Amino acid sequence: MTENAAPHDTAPLKGTGVRFAATLHGNLTAPGLVAHTLRRGEGRLSADGALIVRTGVHTGRSVADKFVVDEPETTADVWWGKVNQKLPREKFAILKNRVQAYLQGRELFTQDLYAGADPANRIRVRLVTTGAWHALFARNMFIRPAQAELAGFEPDYVILHAPDFQTDPEIDGVRSTTAIAVSFAEKTILIAGTEYAGEIKKSIFTVMNWLLPGKGVLPMHCSANIGPKQDAALFFGLSGTGKTTLSSDPSRRLIGDDEHGWAPDGVFNFEGGCYAKVINLSQQNEPEIWAASHRFGTVLENVVADPRGNLDLTDNTLTENTRSCYPVEFIPNVELSGRGGIPKNVVMLTADAFGVLPPISRLTPAQAMYHFLSGYTARVAGTEKGLGSEPQATFSTCFGAPFLPRHPQVYGKLLQKLINQHGSTCWLVNTGWTGGAYGVGKRMSIKHTRALLSAALSGELDNVEYRTDPFFGLAIPKHVQGVPDDVLDPRQAWADKSAYDIAATGLVKRFVDNFATFAEHVDDDVKAAAITSAA
Repeated sequence: MTENAAPHDTAPLKGTGVRFAATLHGNLTAPGLVAHTLRRGEGRLSADGALIVRTGVHTGRSVADKFVVDEPETTADVWWGKVNQKLPREKFAILKNRVQAYLQGRELFTQDLYAGADPANRIRVRLVTTGAWHALFARNMFIRPAQAELAGFEPDYVILHAPDFQTDPEIDGVRSTTAIAVSFAEKTILIAGTEYAGEIKKSIFTVMNWLLPGKGVLPMHCSANIGPKQDAALFFGLSGTGKTTLSSDPSRRLIGDDEHGWAPDGVFNFEGGCYAKVINLSQQNEPEIWAASHRFGTVLENVVADPRGNLDLTDNTLTENTRSCYPVEFIPNVELSGRGGIPKNVVMLTADAFGVLPPISRLTPAQAMYHFLSGYTARVAGTEKGLGSEPQATFSTCFGAPFLPRHPQVYGKLLQKLINQHGSTCWLVNTGWTGGAYGVGKRMSIKHTRALLSAALSGELDNVEYRTDPFFGLAIPKHVQGVPDDVLDPRQAWADKSAYDIAATGLVKRFVDNFATFAEHVDDDVKAAAITSAA
């Protein structure tokens, strides 16, 4: 396959159903893709050479427009509902034909990439897109095969990406002019009507969540790193909880910042890049991500810059969800193999805007499954449009509900099995508020969070004294060097102790109500942990 495929060379389109293009650019590297982006007016350069692009009206994922094709081969195993909406097979066929016809004869960019750093558990992905910068995004995010591996590349899954194509609900059986449709039987993904590049990344994550459990491998929405003693750690968490920031630790090598698999021989990254949220990014607190966001080859989504290209990372005019996409090697302390051993520590991150959860607590395996299935964090006004002044609890099962094609208990039981089998230590870490809820208390100090994580991952907390929280049944260390005792005890951090009790009781009820949907699907020890956690 050539670096820049000639118009008559259709090899980069093999297996896509698109027969020809006006001009076809196959597997261009970053300089070529940046040049085409600028030529086509798709973006501009920052003062440091990063590529600044805008995604139009879609500045985040179109959750309500995601569909899974209802196919006899797979329908019994899909977790149908709001997350996975049914799209009839005949409607998918119509939509696919229309997208293929739209792409045909246009200037196209293709990328052949891997998802999965473990050769035994990877898939080959072929992206066909009309956007030069979208091709660069995919090239940054996924694993780039060696040049020799591109010859005869046969995709396992194809993504047909048509961001400017508008779907028709009456014709295509979808909800709006936007659709993200996945067919597991045909191994095809259609993305239409949205320029937000995160749809490319998360559609493949959905595929990995579908494929790997059948092989006994747990797919996870988490970051991962390795310590000096080759000890791997996982960091689960929803957007805004610090997953990317806390895993980018100068004292530990980064495996990846978002998506991983836990196989019998260890953890592996699905991706070859990072997709960091950069609103209010601090050079002092997050120097690695800041530096990666200020260099050539990085894609900046909806980041605001002045006419000279100087970035303003505090500007949320376009969206709070500003993003930086860069190859993982842009982080200086990285594990380039994308692989690590069996996780010694499993950390579940939450940003509790109610200010009642402790900054760190140790979980039993049953409690770990409980909190994994709960997937709790809280959103606050100012971070998302449409929120009121009060924090809103968010429960996203397995810390990644929008990407789970199978029933949640499939992933929960796999995690519990792996934790029990390998004796991994589990932690719940609150990166949210302390001393009061959002608007009264203050955000947890990142210095304190890093100190607590360092103590947990180093084994310093293995033999300290713990107390049991009366509301959530959590084991909280009484003393940790470098962290004030009143920070460790969330109730003591509140000036109004009765107000804390009311807030904690309210959050307990939210946990109880949310977990009711899982109660009949979990083992007795997890049910007991759920009762303890809601005492």
